[in-house]
Amino acid sequence: MKKYEIVNAMVENGVVAVIRAESKEQGLKTIEAIKAGGIKALEITMTVPGALDIIKELAEVYKDEDVIIGAGTVLDSETARACILAGAKYIVSPCFEVELVKMCHRYGVPVMPGIMTPKEAVEALELGVDILKVFPGNAFGPSIISAFKGPLPQGNYMPTGGVDLSNVDQWIKNGAVAVGVGSVLTKGAATGDYAAVTETAKKFVEAVKIARQSK
Repeated sequence: MKKYEIVNAMVENGVVAVIRAESKEQGLKTIEAIKAGGIKALEITMTVPGALDIIKELAEVYKDEDVIIGAGTVLDSETARACILAGAKYIVSPCFEVELVKMCHRYGVPVMPGIMTPKEAVEALELGVDILKVFPGNAFGPSIISAFKGPLPQGNYMPTGGVDLSNVDQWIKNGAVAVGVGSVLTKGAATGDYAAVTETAKKFVEAVKIARQSK
């Protein structure tokens, strides 16, 4: 998939699953459960043991499916390059780091750096960032999206942190193009209840769809 196709697919689906697991085995089972729930963008964080191996394996397994495997918690350009070479289709970072953004652009890979201020948002836009990750979202609440869109309507904002089933509609209605969801989505994996993960994934996808229809 080309860069714009990846971004469009992520925005269309509306939910990016942030996967943190205690082992490779747990990570793979969690991914299958999320995929079964209809979430297509799967973000494997670099905090997962063997994350690069998981990305490489998944990129191969799902190469012919409409699942988009990306890397998260990427802190520097070196790690970004390693993830891209392993097969990551997009890169997500908790912070805004210029060299990391440049590295992703060099390889034609979408990058979503974390931003907390209008200054960071403007600098990211100047570098051609496709989606701005508003992080940590729970430090602000859904209204931060409309606050950013006031002076910077040209930005595409994706909150991560603080997004759950009780407020996901508010994030969307305030202008988020997608949401990043982590522990509230994957908590069932900790006890081996992967059916709960699938069910929660379905609820998130449906909630985003309904929120968009009612905007």
